Amino acid sequence: MAFTINSLSGYFHEYQKSVLDPAGFWAGIAESFHWHQHWDRVVDWDFNKAYVRWFEGAKLNITENMLDRHLFAHADKPAIVWEPNDPNEDHRVLTYRQLHSAVCSFASGLRKLGVQKGDRVVIYMPMVPEAAIAMVACARLGAVHSVVFGGFSSQSLSDRINDCSARWVVTSDGAFRGSKTIPLKDWVDQALTHCPTVEKVVVFQRTKENVNMQEGRDLWWDAVVDSSVTDLPAVSVDAEDMLFILYTSGSTGKPKGVVHTCGGYMVHSAYTFQNVFQYKRDHIYWCTADVGWITGHSYIVYGPLLSGATSIMFEGVPTFPDPSRFWQVVDKHAVTHFYTAPTAIRALEAFGNEPLASTHRSTLKVLGSVGEPINEEAWHWYHDQVGCGRCPIVDTWWQTETGAIMISPLAGITPTKPAYATLPLPGVQLMIVDENGKELQGNSVQGNLCIKFPWPGMLRTTYGDHDRCIQTYFSTYKGLYFTGDGVKRDEDGYYRILGRVDDVMNISGHRMGTAEVENAINEHPKVVESAVVGFPHPIKGQGIYAFVIADLTDRTEANLKREIVHTVNNIIGPIAKPDKIQIVPGLPKTRSGKIMRRILRKIAEGETRLDALGDVTTLLDPTVVEAIIAGVEQNKAG
Repeated sequence: MAFTINSLSGYFHEYQKSVLDPAGFWAGIAESFHWHQHWDRVVDWDFNKAYVRWFEGAKLNITENMLDRHLFAHADKPAIVWEPNDPNEDHRVLTYRQLHSAVCSFASGLRKLGVQKGDRVVIYMPMVPEAAIAMVACARLGAVHSVVFGGFSSQSLSDRINDCSARWVVTSDGAFRGSKTIPLKDWVDQALTHCPTVEKVVVFQRTKENVNMQEGRDLWWDAVVDSSVTDLPAVSVDAEDMLFILYTSGSTGKPKGVVHTCGGYMVHSAYTFQNVFQYKRDHIYWCTADVGWITGHSYIVYGPLLSGATSIMFEGVPTFPDPSRFWQVVDKHAVTHFYTAPTAIRALEAFGNEPLASTHRSTLKVLGSVGEPINEEAWHWYHDQVGCGRCPIVDTWWQTETGAIMISPLAGITPTKPAYATLPLPGVQLMIVDENGKELQGNSVQGNLCIKFPWPGMLRTTYGDHDRCIQTYFSTYKGLYFTGDGVKRDEDGYYRILGRVDDVMNISGHRMGTAEVENAINEHPKVVESAVVGFPHPIKGQGIYAFVIADLTDRTEANLKREIVHTVNNIIGPIAKPDKIQIVPGLPKTRSGKIMRRILRKIAEGETRLDALGDVTTLLDPTVVEAIIAGVEQNKAG
């Protein structure tokens, strides 16, 4: 690719160029893509108003750069290789020609259902190629897709449908996940009892389970696909038109609809994919994420397809039917680039090296990590055992809101350090500040991670609530984007992400707001109040620790805890279920009523010495802390 960096000196040259002339730098990269109309201005911005525009005035359709332009030279190259949950089921291969045809046919069918430019379509699918086809078909029409992770509950689904006023839902009869069958259509039916805007539901048959099909509303996928149309012209959109909305947890209970737009996201996702992974045309790339998360958007679908890559989609889980499954898939498809989460790495490391012994993994060239900071032990196992000591690890830091990778080694170019994301990518201007917003200059400093200049793939707003966007990301430190993460810059200028500094937990690489989980727990009729914090977890990175004030009349503690877990599963989904629940007589609050989470975090982390918890004299009732500690000690003894 014309904009791929191929040396360390090249990286420093490009980085300097991107800081001195950001507009010229990104314009040069953007020229590599097909546009219907050139931009009037490269970038216009004001962080105080959360106002950012890239390539304003330009017109394009991202799918032409993902599909059409590859048809001339690479039509028969595999675009998506799908590996099913059950290894005994046949895998599928879609070439760029076949994918283009499938997208056009489904887009034509959606158009006949009334989907037009700017409309919102919610996608709630298993990890099958049709999920990607649905996403790209929406983009083909200029419609806005909002993918909801298939592990979220019906209530979480209805919340997202209602927030964006979607009129169409694309789903499946069900999903296979390891040994489980997930009843997706049943959950959609439950959700839609509270979603008045939805007019049509398109249902893909995956599990062949009997499902309810509501006449006049529900349609089978095959009936919607317009097989007579295999080359549908793409709708021209503005660079700043919405491409997708992706909901992410925040420090308040209501999920935020992060909005990404067409032009900037296209340029940024492709640029980062090609440079971080050092992707070449003959490589086979596999990101193990789900398309319900931003990693699946940027590094299964958009980044790889924009780059003409072969992208593997995997339906299953790392340990089914046994913990060698990942490595079997690597060998089966001759995978060269493997991108997964520290949670998966730690889970597989726990099985030891025996599951690796039956596979050779000799095709691997690059290993990637995403979702949370990777601990040193897992980094070394990943490098030494999975990659046999010969594959560089790209430990990537980024967020749903950033759209694409922001800090990472370039594979085989940047010298790496275990647990360090290393250096910012070109175009990413980082700043470390103290609690008062003062910049911490030089190396060997630690503080809060901010970004001082816009980048093309960044969020533009939170859907329907721009004030929330300003308050969440741009109000903590004036004129800066605040990531919410703590960071350390070492003596070499390398960055190590230290985790969240706000009321957001990182559970298995996925952000979960404390308030969102607390709201779900508080729905239980026996719960008076709750407070949730993250605590170190050997597999997930962070687990969820819930301190709960409850009425135990007619309940045992054990039964109540089971009911609370069930309540959270129903309202949010299993991903948010508490790992530990402690019934407490009260919560540590200031006289103004604020819960002192720092105290609860320390207790959740195992600290039970009162003098190590900091000043408790400002609490409304300091004896509450002693009672909580006594409960912890009692649980240990029991």
